[in-house]
Amino acid sequence: MSYVNNNGVLIPADSYSIKAGNRAHLYGDGLFESIRVVNGYAINVENHIKRLLAGMEAIRMNVPSNFSVEFFESEFGSLLEQNNITGGGVVRLSVDRKAGGKFLPLTNDVEYFIEAYQLPNNKFVLNEEGYKIDQYEDIKKTINELSAFKTKNALIYIMAKLRAQEKGLDDLLIQNDKMGIIEGGSSNLFVVSNGVLYTPSLDLGCLGGTMRMQVINLALEQDIKVYECNISPQNLLVADEVFLTNAIRGIIWAGTYRTKEYTNEMAIRLTTHLNEKWRAQ
Repeated sequence: MSYVNNNGVLIPADSYSIKAGNRAHLYGDGLFESIRVVNGYAINVENHIKRLLAGMEAIRMNVPSNFSVEFFESEFGSLLEQNNITGGGVVRLSVDRKAGGKFLPLTNDVEYFIEAYQLPNNKFVLNEEGYKIDQYEDIKKTINELSAFKTKNALIYIMAKLRAQEKGLDDLLIQNDKMGIIEGGSSNLFVVSNGVLYTPSLDLGCLGGTMRMQVINLALEQDIKVYECNISPQNLLVADEVFLTNAIRGIIWAGTYRTKEYTNEMAIRLTTHLNEKWRAQ
């Protein structure tokens, strides 16, 4: 039997666990973090919790005094053990404002919910076939103070994924309201030209991805130059490589953008270093 953590209590995953009036369900009034598990342990927890707490402050949630890295590592560990996940997996942490009120909440206190799932791979595995990608033209992402956080208002990403499916593509790249290309449907964006990495800066509206941060740091450790800047369609057409990153998949290389074809040498190199980093923990 699989279990979830409902505000500190382990219950069967098939139990009714969302109460009537849940504000995340009604209004998207919440945040979440998806955290990779390696060897039965959640990794990079510090950066996930740092982003979560910053997001809570941004949407005016009260941060409980026990919401620390150590607290959540303990909660994750208990749930992973209960679910017998000893290899690769995913932990998903949700923090929602407590029920009450309509658009104006009655309280800014919160409750949390943790799920854990097993994955077949205990390491980051680069996709064998490159993604087919294009631009998402229908909706632009607005640059604002919430752009960098994983709020439960994710419709633009859902719509981008649905449009990609309709087009027979693997992903569509989302633009900001200034027409810069900033991210994929569930990932950050990197462009490689002449051995240099380019990625949109956070002030352009992209998600402040934890894997994005890891890849930037790994590249700098390997003396690979990294620039945070605006990415245009022309940049994609002259690039040597394009790859996407997220906390669960790691690095995903793109094989084609429209008629442009890419290699994946940098993606292979960084995936190797990523696995070495977490194998050594």
